[in-house]
Amino acid sequence: MPVNPSIPVVILEASYGSLGIARSLGRWGVPVYAVDAKPLAPALWSRYCCGRVICDIENDLPAVSFARLRALAARAGGERPILIPTGDGVARFVAEHAGILRRWYRFQEQPGKLVHRLASKEEMHDLAVRNGIPTPRTLFPQSRADVMLYAEQGTFPVVLKAIDGARLYQRCGTKMTIVHSPAELLANYDRMEDPHNRNLMLQEYLPGADDTIWMFNGYFDANSDCLFGMTGKKIRQCPITKGVTSLGVCLQNDEVAELTRKFMKAIGYRGIVDIGFRYDARDGQYKVLDVNPRVGATFRLFVSDNGMDVVRALYLDLTGQPISPGQPQWGRKWVVEDLDLASTVRYMKRGELALRAWIKSFRGVQESAYFAPSDPLPVLARALTNVALGGRRIAGKLRRPRRPPLPVLQPASRRVRQTG
Repeated sequence: MPVNPSIPVVILEASYGSLGIARSLGRWGVPVYAVDAKPLAPALWSRYCCGRVICDIENDLPAVSFARLRALAARAGGERPILIPTGDGVARFVAEHAGILRRWYRFQEQPGKLVHRLASKEEMHDLAVRNGIPTPRTLFPQSRADVMLYAEQGTFPVVLKAIDGARLYQRCGTKMTIVHSPAELLANYDRMEDPHNRNLMLQEYLPGADDTIWMFNGYFDANSDCLFGMTGKKIRQCPITKGVTSLGVCLQNDEVAELTRKFMKAIGYRGIVDIGFRYDARDGQYKVLDVNPRVGATFRLFVSDNGMDVVRALYLDLTGQPISPGQPQWGRKWVVEDLDLASTVRYMKRGELALRAWIKSFRGVQESAYFAPSDPLPVLARALTNVALGGRRIAGKLRRPRRPPLPVLQPASRRVRQTG
């Protein structure tokens, strides 16, 4: 399929998903540039990255980000480059400042505040309910008193999770937890909730293993028609029970695909979407868990037989070129090397994964997140990042003051005898 690769692309946030973008478009000959706050972000070190800019889009003053993005657009040359955000924060930044950014970039713009509404678990839940999309039963407590009432009357386990995941992660290093008792619920609520700006919700726990979690990745044009899309499911995730995909497989699921197309059409969505569902065996429904209004980190799991993926579909559509979706490669697998190793250790400790099953699970893996023989530096950058993170954790434990040992109390009857 002949492609005109003359329009450059600028990636905002250079995670392993962004590395997939650089490789996918770079192999077409598209000039790719990347922006990230971390100098060791993997995509910055790809052979397919023509230029890098160190900039914290989410936390810098908007005027600073505008100046750097304007300079980068001029540096990339030619017509307006395509801007691709890869995180919720930068996706909101692009949506909020679309009027300014469209002077220098092209991107698929959403109607109204749709990006913000989908990035918020509370508003996304409301959109799903309004449009007849199954979703787990969810409560949005307004105060600790509401949580106490649930602790007295509600069912357990229950998922305590963020409305805005990024904000909760910055606050306490997690986006959700599964709690099993009233005492555990109240303790975690007190630890996780922001007293000045509520950010927690209670969601029905849907029973089932990790492989009950299904994903849809697709690209929707300006009319909210799906020009390319595929389904798949998780095999393993990290952290286990509540994390991101560490090993996934591309599998056909027409019900999940139809639910997504119906949902996106109803809300007028445009661009790349990464959406997650969980199958509830109790009522036979697929229930939406989250909607990422951007390219997802797992997008390279979903590749057709002619090499098409959601990023390539977006590039062709925004540059006025025809899209040939090709045929899905059902059974294709994709792995995140370090995350899957970490999750494997935990699954094995829990007795949920045997060595033979672990080895067998890699049959069909056609691509990994970091390693590529033709592009070796990103995996080295990732390894250095992991070493640095490990060193900081060890240093933190060494600096942590030791607690004095608790006194050993003797039985009361013995103490009485001694004092007598």
